[in-house]
Amino acid sequence: MTDADATPQADAAAQTVKIRLNTPIRRAGGDIAEITLRKPKAGALRGLKIEDVYQTDVNALIVLVPRISEPALIAAEIEDMESDDLIELAGAVKGFFMSAEMKAAINRLLGVPSAK
Repeated sequence: MTDADATPQADAAAQTVKIRLNTPIRRAGGDIAEITLRKPKAGALRGLKIEDVYQTDVNALIVLVPRISEPALIAAEIEDMESDDLIELAGAVKGFFMSAEMKAAINRLLGVPSAK
């Protein structure tokens, strides 16, 4: 897999992010190699501290990701996920809470050309 394959892909409105997993999740109905995360609304954050979500606390991710993932994951699948894939999910979740200016600053630091 190339680095480009592992990079989360956000839609134009940044309401969803597709993530290709390095290690697919094994399911009886078929393995899951790609997950789409939806930007969480207030209801999906119920019972969580925003600070924990923004700091990508693993326990907060285990609660939140099943609420915003397609296909819907269960907590046990997230707990069994490889750490590199969990970090990709965590980065995508954190990105939902970043302003456009913050994202642009990070892209400038990384040398990513701006999309116009």
